[in-house]
Amino acid sequence: MKRLLLIFAILLAARAQDQHPVTQRAIAPVMGADGAEWLTRPEREAEEHPRAALDEIGIQKGSTVADIGAGNGFYTLLLAERVGPSGKVYANDIQPEMLKLLDQRVRVHGLKNVISVLGAEDDPKLPPASIDVAMLVDVYHEFSKPQAMIRKLRESLKPDGRLVLLEFRAEDPHVPIRPEHKMTVKQVRAEIEPEGFKLLKVSEKLPWQHILIFNKTRQ
Repeated sequence: MKRLLLIFAILLAARAQDQHPVTQRAIAPVMGADGAEWLTRPEREAEEHPRAALDEIGIQKGSTVADIGAGNGFYTLLLAERVGPSGKVYANDIQPEMLKLLDQRVRVHGLKNVISVLGAEDDPKLPPASIDVAMLVDVYHEFSKPQAMIRKLRESLKPDGRLVLLEFRAEDPHVPIRPEHKMTVKQVRAEIEPEGFKLLKVSEKLPWQHILIFNKTRQ
């Protein structure tokens, strides 16, 4: 665990230069494929309780879910199991190297309901009005063009679709994550709600992370 924490710290040592135009928070640097080992570390289950997160969100069999910033597929595999053969998971990332690692894991597990999608910094490249749940797990704070991405994600959601963010709690100084990789509920609301969303629920059931669930508002 100590070795992985050291790797993670080194990979994220560079400070972000850009700030979000609404809250002025620093936009965090993106983890590269060299840090993929961190995403599938054995301790992650105990530290983050991912299955409890999916229970709280209410991922349904047969639904279409987008795993935004999927990395090497830690959550993608869990989501594919949840939605089942009649469902679909779009595994989205902006790094081809991450998607290669993800595709390898998908093949090893014999999954047929996962579609990997190479997105852009301002567009996840998802089909419009097709997604039941768009999940952003510890990734929104890294968006270099957050407003453009959220607007495109809104277009990809069905009318009753939900946008779900998991973010490390900036309100808690004991959460052992660099400050630029943490967010407060106030920050998230200030950045997401002006883009055509309403906060439905905040859950604090996880050890380190908020779960923030939004739905679309009429525009």
